[in-house]
Amino acid sequence: MRGITRGTTPCRPRLRHCALAAVGTAMSRSVPSRRYLQLDVFAGRPGAGNPLGVVLDASGFDAASMQAFAAWTNLSETIFLLPPTTPAADYRVRIFTPRQELPFAGHPSVGAAWAALESGQATARHGTLVQECAAGLLPVRIEDGVGARLVHVRAPRAHEVATVATHAPLLGRALAGLALGRQGPALWNNGPSWWLVELVDGSAVRAMEPDLAAIASLTRAGDAVGLAVYGRTNAADHQLVVRAYCPADNIPEDPVTGSANACIAAQLAKAGVLPGRDGRYSASQGRELGRDGVVHVEVDPDGEAWIGGEVQCVIDGRVAWASYRGEIA
Repeated sequence: MRGITRGTTPCRPRLRHCALAAVGTAMSRSVPSRRYLQLDVFAGRPGAGNPLGVVLDASGFDAASMQAFAAWTNLSETIFLLPPTTPAADYRVRIFTPRQELPFAGHPSVGAAWAALESGQATARHGTLVQECAAGLLPVRIEDGVGARLVHVRAPRAHEVATVATHAPLLGRALAGLALGRQGPALWNNGPSWWLVELVDGSAVRAMEPDLAAIASLTRAGDAVGLAVYGRTNAADHQLVVRAYCPADNIPEDPVTGSANACIAAQLAKAGVLPGRDGRYSASQGRELGRDGVVHVEVDPDGEAWIGGEVQCVIDGRVAWASYRGEIA
């Protein structure tokens, strides 16, 4: 195994961020390699949370090559870090699912900030950064605690775009047999669009057996990324249970979903029924997949939703990938 190229910053052992360092040894001489990380986001340990692929220096990649690489990794999202196009930002990120580019997504944004800091591509000023992405410039807040770093990203402001009346037959099939909560099903957007459905409680969320074909039809009809269900709980360490399904993107269930959690927070804030205290609460997601993740959610006094959590580095290596435009990626 070869060492990391001189000038890069390894994952910090004191924070337990890196569980495995793996570097390929049989790369083509004609394609230069780039540093590649695989992270677990919203994770208190490696193997929890939501996996994220990160290409640290994506200069030279065109959009088709990024999309092809994201399809190859087959992770829910893969991101590409780039120099910012404005002095107001500290770094730029492009976010891809295996099927499409997203203007914003939560766990990729949290992971991007972590990776930009760890690689030295960005330096926090008074615990803050600014991320540039297709959704605009997003503030980032860094909290370094004992043995853990928390990264919080302010999501784009969410708004409701459709209600149950718009797609009633498809919603009926997707939600058949479920005990619904007080908030009516609705389509919300904060970059990606999510159908949001409150169930009667957290136990109903954990027990849900989704009709993935019906959910795929619903999300395609509403041009949504997926369907997110949530319910309240009296657990000691979290106040909401969340699950998110994206079968139209070939992701039956997303382990932990920052953008959906931010949309849920916006919906509950609008209704005046946020859980937790002082606009802050924690959401549990991914337990049913064996990827128990925790999202720290906050709605600030200006009504902006923030999502945050811990990040673990699981793979730190190199990737060789040629651009579709013909030049070396």
